[in-house]
Amino acid sequence: MKNRPANMGGNEGFVGRLPSSWSFTATRIPRPQIQPNRFLSQHRKKALCLPALSDTSSSEMSQAPCTKPPDRLSTDCLCSQDSLDRLSVDDFWQVVQYIQQSGSDSEQEGSVGDAKQPEEGEQEKEWLQDAGLSTLISEDSEDVDNVGLLSTLTRTQAAAVQRRLDTYTCSVRKKNKQPVRDVRDIFRADNPKKTLMETKDSGRDSQTRSPLDNCGREFFITDVAYSDQAAILQKQTKLQSRNSRRRKDDGTLPKLISAQCRLGVTRIGDLSAQDMKKVRQLALIDMTALCDILEVELKRHKLGKRKLHESCLFGVPLATLVENDQKIKPTTTVPLILQAMFSFLEKKGLDSVGILRVPGSQSRIKNLQQKLETNFYPGLFSWEEVNPNDVAALLKKFIRELPAPLLTPEHLHTFNTVQDIQDLQQRLHVLNLLVLRLPEPNRSTLKALLEYLEKVVSRENKNRMSLWNVSTIMAPNLFMHKGVPPSKPAEGDEKEQAERAADVMSLLIQYQDLLWTIPNFLMVQVRKLNENSSRRYQFYDRRIKNLLRKVQSEKTEKNPPEPYRTVKIQAAHLLSDSMEVRLDTESRAVDALAQFHMNLRSMGNSVVTCNGSTAYSDYAIYEVGGNIGEHCLDPNTHLLDLYNNNPSGEWIIKLRPASDRLL
Repeated sequence: MKNRPANMGGNEGFVGRLPSSWSFTATRIPRPQIQPNRFLSQHRKKALCLPALSDTSSSEMSQAPCTKPPDRLSTDCLCSQDSLDRLSVDDFWQVVQYIQQSGSDSEQEGSVGDAKQPEEGEQEKEWLQDAGLSTLISEDSEDVDNVGLLSTLTRTQAAAVQRRLDTYTCSVRKKNKQPVRDVRDIFRADNPKKTLMETKDSGRDSQTRSPLDNCGREFFITDVAYSDQAAILQKQTKLQSRNSRRRKDDGTLPKLISAQCRLGVTRIGDLSAQDMKKVRQLALIDMTALCDILEVELKRHKLGKRKLHESCLFGVPLATLVENDQKIKPTTTVPLILQAMFSFLEKKGLDSVGILRVPGSQSRIKNLQQKLETNFYPGLFSWEEVNPNDVAALLKKFIRELPAPLLTPEHLHTFNTVQDIQDLQQRLHVLNLLVLRLPEPNRSTLKALLEYLEKVVSRENKNRMSLWNVSTIMAPNLFMHKGVPPSKPAEGDEKEQAERAADVMSLLIQYQDLLWTIPNFLMVQVRKLNENSSRRYQFYDRRIKNLLRKVQSEKTEKNPPEPYRTVKIQAAHLLSDSMEVRLDTESRAVDALAQFHMNLRSMGNSVVTCNGSTAYSDYAIYEVGGNIGEHCLDPNTHLLDLYNNNPSGEWIIKLRPASDRLL
């Protein structure tokens, strides 16, 4: 990460109990003094002079218990990047105080309910429900209902499930309710040899050491469960050596690349809704197991009943906005008002000096909001004479005024605790699983926001907004919410908490491409879960199950995978017959698509888009059936390996969804 303060904390190895979140109570918090020579990189470039202002109105700020910053700079000395960073941190605290004050005012008006803390045992019960394991605590269900999911878990993941069951059992007994079944009846060692082999396979040193390629880039390993990687590193005490590679000497973040997988990279949106539901359940289990190992506490909050604004755009639940917009445009995944603001800011605001930090006029912002509420949906609003700084301030206000946090009340605390994880890759592991856990409207909106912020950072040489500046400005808008109770930091830790919050924000911006992928180990578990679901009868008799395994093993030994194979690929309504493709060990999906394009040209067919141009890139190969629901293949997928992994599946060439083609 460029221009980031180099305050990394200690390198004591694996951390124990970690400090609380950076969130704050609604008491007065004086802004800390920032010493540029101590906390900011000495390699900062000279920048343009910018005044330090806030995007909150003067009347709002006068009501807030705000203390004048101790060393507020005058505009005469704002001539270095260090000064800009100091002002960004100062604006951070103004936004924090604004959120605190607005939350206090809302509570006094009775429009915001306090976040509910779950009763003892309720959190574990909700966790089991979200993980798809609620039948484990139901007396009417049979063990066979959970065998499919439990059989896909690694030992580390299963231990996390067992800990939740233990806690729930104890809480039920304390309440003098009928106890649930003993966990030892659920986690039986059906096949000790298999468990040992799974542990051995998941613990290979070469897979968990994050090797470097020839260019010095670090590999992001996704073939092994994140929780298993953490368990192995904990045992091998490798955290200290990895921490040394956390940042480069100039304070920037290292370049991470996904390790090559012959089955390709699976991105969010490539799977069917049914398979994504299983991904979310498995992601919750692995994230919980990972946080147990890192000793990071997971808390789940629920918002109380709250009075919604009488509005059609601002203060409206995100899911409601998307649902209403889908009546206008069926493929909508991000609210249309946000799409319009992003489009305007990308056209007229990317090169604006201090965009996102320099505030607009409060009167113009209020007038702009009222006009959008009235004229946006009828199509009568014009963006021609709108000030980019006003739109940027309104964008941040839109996010702050959502009835529920964009990162959801259930996961907001976990996003905040990422700051306390010392190892960079383990931070990204938790963030990756958290992104998978978000509801689709929240995840799509967050991605659209991060893509815009990435574009702002890419024009740093013109707008003077570095990754650190943008992260510092946006962090409180995402990681704080007036409806979720904050926790107070230790006295004197406010500055460090602010820096770490901005640090997590920078990870979301810098590594968003990695975070919006589905790890390979989750894909393996989903395929195995689908296979188990289609063969549920095997689990009723262990002898039949073991016999079929033996038969399958002998069949594999007698018939090893063939080095060549000819398969048929369906081309829905485009070719008169299915297309035959000869596969070898190097055949990839992009090669099959090239053959498909040649066949279309030879037949005189062309693919015409809505604007009249031919775009073969809008087509993709889909894997359907077998051990997967529907899977859009990565162009670099090796097809012979995929066939051997799922011989019962069919391959179909068709158009990708319109929302994916727009990305």
